[in-house]
Amino acid sequence: MIQQLREQLVDLHHELIRWNLVVWTAGNVSARVPGEDLFVIKPSGVSYDALTPESMVVCDLDGRLVEGDLSPSSDTAAHAYVYKHRPDVGGVVHTHSPYATAWAARGEPIPCVLTAMADEFGGEIPVGPFAIIGDDSIGRGIVETLANHRSPAVLMRSHGPFTIGKDAKAAVKAAVMCEDVARTVHIAQQFGPVEPVDKAAVDRLYDRYQNVYGQP
Repeated sequence: MIQQLREQLVDLHHELIRWNLVVWTAGNVSARVPGEDLFVIKPSGVSYDALTPESMVVCDLDGRLVEGDLSPSSDTAAHAYVYKHRPDVGGVVHTHSPYATAWAARGEPIPCVLTAMADEFGGEIPVGPFAIIGDDSIGRGIVETLANHRSPAVLMRSHGPFTIGKDAKAAVKAAVMCEDVARTVHIAQQFGPVEPVDKAAVDRLYDRYQNVYGQP
């Protein structure tokens, strides 16, 4: 299973490049190891072109390196805290995607003014507190902020978006969608005020998308 996750994470990191969510070595994807208190994550400061399954590292839920020859991502403590306190989460992603990060720089949630936002996020994309890399403060902010939201995305103030999902692929999808709606809502606001979608409609759209949309 760990080898499969290592291989999957190489592909998912390339998806971040494909969707223009990261530059240079910034950003990371991690995946929980099912049935274990472990997760797999990108190593720190390694070029996306140089990533291989063998370069991915395995950590425990305290963020300690368990397996691998390279140092884990500088965001490892944040990922570890999320996995430790959200057993439903199987994947975590962090990017500095331009539009979502611009909203984070403003400390402003992205209002739910699109049906696509209602579908994917179940409401606005909230803003989390300012926190500095180095301990579990970022992870704590992610967990506390998303505790009261259906959104799989949070904009950490003056930092950027973090997304969660049932697995790493779902978390990457949320990161892609977060940047897409961040850009669209920004463009819409250039023409004037935008009106949030009615709460009852948001609930109906979210339920349909989460429980009916797609193939059985």
